[in-house]
Amino acid sequence: MTSRQRVLDALNHRQPDRVPVDFGSTAVTGMHVTAVTRLRLAVLGDKGFRVKVIEPYQMLGEIDEPLRQAMGIDCVGLAGPATLFGFANSDWKPFTLFDGTEVLVPGEFNVRREADGSLVIFPEGDTSAPPSGRMPAGGNFFDTIVRQPPLDEEHLRVEDNTEEFAPLSEAQLAHYQRESDRLAATHQAVVMGLPGTAFGDIAMVPAPWMKNPRGIRDIEEWYVSTALREEHVHKIFQRQCEVGLANARKLIGLLGNRVDVAFVSGTDFGTQRGPFLSCDVYRRLYKPFHKQINDLVHRKSKWKTFMHSCGGVYPLIEEFIDAGFDILNPVQCSAEGMNPARLKKEFGSRIVFWGGGVDTQHTMAFGTPEQVYREVSERIEIFNADGGFVFDAIHNIQANTRVENLLAMFKAISGKP
Repeated sequence: MTSRQRVLDALNHRQPDRVPVDFGSTAVTGMHVTAVTRLRLAVLGDKGFRVKVIEPYQMLGEIDEPLRQAMGIDCVGLAGPATLFGFANSDWKPFTLFDGTEVLVPGEFNVRREADGSLVIFPEGDTSAPPSGRMPAGGNFFDTIVRQPPLDEEHLRVEDNTEEFAPLSEAQLAHYQRESDRLAATHQAVVMGLPGTAFGDIAMVPAPWMKNPRGIRDIEEWYVSTALREEHVHKIFQRQCEVGLANARKLIGLLGNRVDVAFVSGTDFGTQRGPFLSCDVYRRLYKPFHKQINDLVHRKSKWKTFMHSCGGVYPLIEEFIDAGFDILNPVQCSAEGMNPARLKKEFGSRIVFWGGGVDTQHTMAFGTPEQVYREVSERIEIFNADGGFVFDAIHNIQANTRVENLLAMFKAISGKP
């Protein structure tokens, strides 16, 4: 059974030959570059090897083909032409992290050290523009710098919050075609992000790739707007959805069966203690647009649709299923209502759990290898029954994760005692 066949079995709720595994196919299923560097050294003996930072916002490291093969990883990502800071993953150059890890970063990854020791990074690598991200001194990833201009409450314009949503250009389509051609030979399941379909994703709202974003860009202001300016946000989503649907049609026509999973939504709807919003608000403000995207994808392709939402989203899962999502990630089992056995029993035949394999907040970062092994084994036993499960950690594995815990996780995945 190839990696792709294994994942497709799981996606169709059939029992595969072993649990399929994903690390690195998306910006929410990866590993910090420091963790990848440690893992490569332990497994492949790559002393002095510099891992590429392929997602600079969270400083995620590339899980390349040698590492995927060594660790039994079954998925690969088809990324868009630009990172969250608006530059391409090309023209690699050396860079050293605060913790001393030596990596490679894109050529337009341009940073400036501030008086407090922090690093700021610039949209499109343009150091003449205001910086859009900050890594605190000693930190491991960037935080968004809010650059919201003063708001005129009486003259809010939909176009200000939708200027980043545009039809895919010929150059962008050519990029997707080239990447699809390159990945076809891997025989792994291909996961691709659908551009512009993450309605209200707060990683996207501040637009760190844009030099001068307009409109509502402050994260707190955005959340306030979903409650106090719901009609305005709805109009933003309408415009975004029009473009998202058009681009989805183009990509489906271009790539066809070379893609297996479409990452549709990365919007977080949950906190540690439950949902951010009521089911009624989700039904009014988000679900109509999710359903339009999902219905189109299912009507025109065989792709499965993927949604990421952290937190205690148990009350919303039925809504996600009804909106047409096939996959839920990261399955944050430590949040309220997210008991693994309960989730599998109630929803396991109707939605694929992509994640939930091990707690990155506590167990991976601070537990012992024995605790990691036990938790991973227990989660696989619960979630992998009758398929419908792709193993991944609960969100990205962080920089402070010991290599012993990484090795214990993969040992448990393989079923070795």
